[in-house]
Amino acid sequence: MTDHSSIDYFTEERSVEAVNARIGADCHDRLATVMESLVRHLHAFVKDVELTQDEWGMAIDFLTKTGQICDENRQEYILLSDVLGVSMLVDAINNRRPTGATENTVLGPFHVGGAPDYPMGTNITKDGARETCLFEGRIVDLDGNPIEGAKLDVWCDNEDGFYDVQQPDVQPPFNNRGIFTSGADGRYWFRGIRPVSYPIPDDGPVGQLLGHLGRHPFRPAHMHFIVSAPGFDTVTTHTFVDGDPYLTSDAVFGVKASLITEYEPVEDGDTKWRSHFDFVLHRQNTQ
Repeated sequence: MTDHSSIDYFTEERSVEAVNARIGADCHDRLATVMESLVRHLHAFVKDVELTQDEWGMAIDFLTKTGQICDENRQEYILLSDVLGVSMLVDAINNRRPTGATENTVLGPFHVGGAPDYPMGTNITKDGARETCLFEGRIVDLDGNPIEGAKLDVWCDNEDGFYDVQQPDVQPPFNNRGIFTSGADGRYWFRGIRPVSYPIPDDGPVGQLLGHLGRHPFRPAHMHFIVSAPGFDTVTTHTFVDGDPYLTSDAVFGVKASLITEYEPVEDGDTKWRSHFDFVLHRQNTQ
């Protein structure tokens, strides 16, 4: 007769060991490392809160509805990752840079490829916005040397808080979008609008979760930038409008103090506002 007492069956006390013991010897090392850690932390969470059957059922229902609302234009799971701070944490871990280099933040769901290349100084706003803004600054390395040939891919919402891809029948294509390339002096300048704060999509399961948590869905006003140059780390970031009421409660935790910049009123200029920000790129490790 088999001695069943010598077999490690699943118990509350040894749940982690029982599950992780089933990972096969031929499992990829990185997958095994990730899954073993996931099981440890997930089981510790369940034990810590003593999750009930009804609560687990609600969690399954929430995840099911989150998947059901996803389509080619909407990714509710990314939204969930954003509002839980996971997107920003993964970004931070994978974009550690020396002090002084421009910091990363989340890409966001509204970047599109194929934006037009423009000469410096071009107005990227095509819908007659009133709160016009001059964006300018330099792209330099950590020693302050200008970087020639750096590309800035820029985009932002309109004055109603919507991106062009959210309103294809309202806004002109590539409204508030463009790509610019720096010259030998590393300078950039273009005209756009003073961005406004806006809510992330909150009509689905993630929005309902925010409501239950007593959290709002708003992001503070920001301009998006992807700054790239040969031999340097690519920076995906925003510049945030100083004084915005949502800076300390961004729904997706994207704000960093170093990315907050002043939007100064302009008198007798081509725009109503001016925003200056210098991008400092970190040279890639070639060793």
